[in-house]
Amino acid sequence: MYTTETDNLLALALRIKAWGRELGFSEVRITDIDLAHAEAGLQAWLDKGFHGEMGYMAAHGLKRARPAELVPGTARVITLRMPYLPKLSKQPHSVPEWRDQEAARQSRPAAANISIYARGRDYHKVLRGRLQQLADRIKAEVGEFGYRVFTDSAPVMEVELAQKSGLGWRGKHTLLLSRDAGSMFFLGEMFTDLPLPVDAPITPHCGACSACIDICPTQAIVAPYQVDARRCISYLTIELKGSIPVELRRLIGNRVYGCDDCQLVCPWNKFAQQATVPDFEVRNGLDDAMLVDLFGWSEDQFNRNLEGSPIRRIGHECWLRNLAVGLGNAAGCDVDAKVMVAALKARLEHPSEMVREHVLWALEQHGAV
Repeated sequence: MYTTETDNLLALALRIKAWGRELGFSEVRITDIDLAHAEAGLQAWLDKGFHGEMGYMAAHGLKRARPAELVPGTARVITLRMPYLPKLSKQPHSVPEWRDQEAARQSRPAAANISIYARGRDYHKVLRGRLQQLADRIKAEVGEFGYRVFTDSAPVMEVELAQKSGLGWRGKHTLLLSRDAGSMFFLGEMFTDLPLPVDAPITPHCGACSACIDICPTQAIVAPYQVDARRCISYLTIELKGSIPVELRRLIGNRVYGCDDCQLVCPWNKFAQQATVPDFEVRNGLDDAMLVDLFGWSEDQFNRNLEGSPIRRIGHECWLRNLAVGLGNAAGCDVDAKVMVAALKARLEHPSEMVREHVLWALEQHGAV
């Protein structure tokens, strides 16, 4: 077993951070497991029903704020971030220009707007694999030790742990922000029984800015640091399994999987970093796809084209639901409406009642029923 002498643990922590950077993580920090300060806020958010149909958020109660209950023996959490911003498809990568490209896509109603993080390989697989490699390197150094790795999985308060470790601060949109990298990164964690020295949190830097709150299409950020998931486009297009509320459909626009608006407008994202691993490069032209083309995918095409993509987990039915809403919102744009109407009518007999409902709504927007 590795000696717990302070000097040895400090040296080990420095090596862990170096190994993490070698594996593609842009920053690695360490925190203790005391999240008692976050319990009241978590419970209040759940009590308001802001988690919507995400029953797993409530299923574990306050275990999310108690890492040692989730993984007995946990003494520290190693937090890591990995940037995912891909190269621009039309020109060499330039950080100031990526937001212009995204804004241009949003302004084209017939274009499919897919959240940037989802255009490449499934981040769960990428980060878990690299976290396991990090664990293996630690094991080679210290011998057997207790650990468990996570990335957006299990009842883990990722942002709270990352904030406590000094990886960044929680923005008013509830995402983690970094002065060096904005918010365009994934988070990963390793719960461990190693009593490593901890890092200090950093000072928040949102100030009086409310850009993310003001820009939200559905006003899902109901107060600073508080999101009602039931109104969030990411929730509506990814987590929600039933019909999208009629009153919110027009507000979704052409966003068919997730929403980046609060990140696009954030001033700190002028420092967003390009992905350090090739896994997050765009696949299947998802940064320049048209709604009508994606709507034409059969279920086999959907599964084949999106193999290894996080999008695949919503299934073909919800995929068509989202695209139907986008096509409905494209009514009146400068592209050939006849093509969109024909594509929608071709799905009127779809076996899913939910798909038929959204197709009919879309046709109504085109005045085609």
